[in-house]
Amino acid sequence: MPREANAPLAGPIFREPAFNEGVRSVVPTVFATKHPSDTQVYKQIQQLLAKDAVGFDPARGKPDDLFTLELALGAHGPQVVEQIAAQKQIVFHALGDSGASNAGMYKDEVAVATQLAADCETTQGSDRPAFLFHLGDVVYDFGESQYYYDEFYDPFRNYPAPIFAIPGNHDSFVVPGTPVGSEPLTIFARNFCAEQVVITPEARSLHRTAMTQPGVYFTLDAPFVRIIGLFSNALEDPGVISSENGRWPTVPDIQLEYLGAQLERIVKEKYKGAVILAVHHPPFSYSPPKGAGAGGNHGSSSDMLRQIDTICKEQGVYPHAFLSGHAHNYQRYTRTVKGFGKDAYDVPFVVCGDGGHHVNRVVQARRGQPAQEPLNGSRVGYLENKPAVKVGDGDTELLLEKYDDTNYGYLRVTATPDQLKIGFHQVGAASLRQSRFDLVTVQLDTHQMVAN
Repeated sequence: MPREANAPLAGPIFREPAFNEGVRSVVPTVFATKHPSDTQVYKQIQQLLAKDAVGFDPARGKPDDLFTLELALGAHGPQVVEQIAAQKQIVFHALGDSGASNAGMYKDEVAVATQLAADCETTQGSDRPAFLFHLGDVVYDFGESQYYYDEFYDPFRNYPAPIFAIPGNHDSFVVPGTPVGSEPLTIFARNFCAEQVVITPEARSLHRTAMTQPGVYFTLDAPFVRIIGLFSNALEDPGVISSENGRWPTVPDIQLEYLGAQLERIVKEKYKGAVILAVHHPPFSYSPPKGAGAGGNHGSSSDMLRQIDTICKEQGVYPHAFLSGHAHNYQRYTRTVKGFGKDAYDVPFVVCGDGGHHVNRVVQARRGQPAQEPLNGSRVGYLENKPAVKVGDGDTELLLEKYDDTNYGYLRVTATPDQLKIGFHQVGAASLRQSRFDLVTVQLDTHQMVAN
């Protein structure tokens, strides 16, 4: 991310952030900007997608700094946060891979964004979502400025709350020939990591102001929950958060220090809230055993998880849950982690990459082998690859608890002083209650899953 990404922005400066148009309006069903087919682009850069990682700047501030929901909300932030605290519950949305890269996909993205906005409008009090945390791939194909309006600002024009984001690979991969200053991370930073409350050129006539996150990685602190968002870079696969001892020389190692500092702060503060780690590339993504076809469109990022686990082990603290996108479906795993407390931890690893771009099957036929979809609750310990922490085996090995590879959807996350609840909602149901497909609940003090 070039330094000029943090330079003062052209355009009006505002004292207060704006999150929607103030009155509900109809979202167009076609692109305002012509979006050509991506087929030729992919043919030209296919090999680069596996080796061209990108560099980025350190986030503003110190490694143990927090970016608060109160700050993001502006002058009304203290009042809103105080009300959430008094209600003893916060609800927020999360999803990944929302950007529609052609007109045919656009209706699906609009449907997701419309249901998210409706969720905010039809729920009251402590059940009303306070924000959306985007898990990356906001704009396809590769984060171009001219598509931010169609793929982000316009579909989410009615969403009445902050939208935080970590960049995905499509928000960061640099297509050869991209002009200096037009790199995807530069555009992402302008719209999500601005130093001032502004309306960017990408928003055009709409009123949503840029977010003021401190960088492409950051920690969002809100009542009852702390979300550590890491940038897993520009490769199609795997995700990387560092140079991995020189394997990816363009990638700085600053996120390793950052994660360590954030976890150390949690220990020093004796933080009692829910701790969530968010990263675009999933640590676990289903692939079948040998001879049972091929995995879906994206696989697991084991080396990245091993680095995260190593830092967690060093600091003696482990997140209550992991959220990711990238794989275009919904998957929920239970990983048993040992060595962090008296009893083993039940840790949900949740993939929600069906936010509007596409939905892919978790398995595909390959070389005459039929695709054999797994059963819910399948043991998938073979997806563990030299873990850096002690994990379960036998009856407690990694489980694929539940998945949905046919519907678009999003997460509705609830944190209270005692529990973290993560629900997956399918798009298109008649009501919020009917849309919920899956729900997992974790007791915060014990890191144990409890019955819903």
